[in-house]
Amino acid sequence: MEQIFFYILAAVVVIATLLAITARHTVHAIIFLATSFFALAAIFYLLGAPLVAVFEVIIYAGAIMVLFLFVIMMLDTGKWDKAHAPSFAQWWPAIILGLIIFGAMYTLFAVNLPETITAWSYVDARQFSLLLFKRYGVAVEVISLQLLFALVGSLYLARRKKP
Repeated sequence: MEQIFFYILAAVVVIATLLAITARHTVHAIIFLATSFFALAAIFYLLGAPLVAVFEVIIYAGAIMVLFLFVIMMLDTGKWDKAHAPSFAQWWPAIILGLIIFGAMYTLFAVNLPETITAWSYVDARQFSLLLFKRYGVAVEVISLQLLFALVGSLYLARRKKP
């Protein structure tokens, strides 16, 4: 069952990233990229790395996406005075990908309820860093590469065409 969810979420990551790259509107690209980040966080959770999944949501899908959105708004790449409400045809990919992510996570939690932690143990910074870079080192590198690709994609989308 978890393997099926892994492949579904991996397809969502690939599709959302491709839609982020090919989106004509920069804010839509940010929404697709955030969808990709959330699906990647779900994949990390499925692979038994909840700490990396939380980092993915808090740092990348939260803070970095807000930063990208702020930069895009500052560059003023769109024609905001001629903006119109998007039609359903423009929103259906994001809606479908979001429903797939939420459905997979709901089914995962409904089938396999996580065990509750009865006692919290103290972890200092040294233990945390050793755990992060020894056990989850590859995941940290994958996330950093995804951020690099997102940055290059947003710079490409935001550059102005010369007349």
